Amino acid sequence: MGLIESIKENAKKQLRTIVLPESEDERVLQAAQIVLEEKTANVVLIGNEETIKADATACGANIDGATIIDPKLYDGIDAYVEELVELRRSKNLSREEAKEIMTTEPRFFGCMMVRLGDADGLVAGSNSPTADVLRAAIQIIKTAPGIKTVSSAFVMETADGKFGDNGLLLFADCAVLPDPTSEQLADIASSTAATASSVVGLEPRVAMLSFSTMGSAKHPLVDKVQNAVQILRDRNVDFAFDGEMQADAAIVEAIGAKKAPDSDVAGRANILVFPDLQAGNIGYKLVQRFAGADAHGPIVQGLNKPVNDLSRGCSVEDISNLVAITATQS
Repeated sequence: MGLIESIKENAKKQLRTIVLPESEDERVLQAAQIVLEEKTANVVLIGNEETIKADATACGANIDGATIIDPKLYDGIDAYVEELVELRRSKNLSREEAKEIMTTEPRFFGCMMVRLGDADGLVAGSNSPTADVLRAAIQIIKTAPGIKTVSSAFVMETADGKFGDNGLLLFADCAVLPDPTSEQLADIASSTAATASSVVGLEPRVAMLSFSTMGSAKHPLVDKVQNAVQILRDRNVDFAFDGEMQADAAIVEAIGAKKAPDSDVAGRANILVFPDLQAGNIGYKLVQRFAGADAHGPIVQGLNKPVNDLSRGCSVEDISNLVAITATQS
């Protein structure tokens, strides 16, 4: 059984409710049909019911079983508006402005559903920039306790099973933070460890990557990673980690044993935390293309409740898969 099939089986065990706010996108409607047929989640679509049903018919999507909510007609809108006013009190957001946002911005409305427990997670981004999705998530749902950093991870599924855990590794951060600080790198490590455990079912072993292994080079860029490792030690986190180390020392057992003989992670890492976005983004795409690996994600992490962002070039399958991942996160 492949990774996505395993995730879907887990999602079926405890059905969660996932909001798809971009109902104007026919791919979302077609993905909703798949999710409902596979029974990986309950689906909430945001928008005018008549329009959504007409669009579904036009694109051949059967959305019977989905819940459709029009914010303009929603009985609980006053509670949503009041919550937004309270959340944005420091910005002096008026009740009128809050109502306008709640009734015209489906990503904000969907995130409020998640915040208040009327849904378990949200998937968006097929028809909007990442910045719009994350803005709604950060303003409404906020970050998880003890975490100040929103980041992302890709689950890399390689065919030969040579590295990580039977070919599964998580790469972070590859999509959100351009130049994380030491504290942010530590947050990324903690969030990715949680993703590995909750979504993939792995026992996390985190390698904090650098061009240096255990002090073999001296440079401010190395210092940043070393400081992140010390922050993790000071936090007394409950997962295995080590660093700084080069990529080969992290994943190749013989090299890890030579370069970091006292490490429990070197040569056995299943999570690679890259020192910046350039390295992470380049790294996952090289593995995807050169090794033919499947890159599942990006999975947004660090939020108090799960919200995940799609590429605007995503496929119907990408959307249905990310719904299942989001359901397991929750």
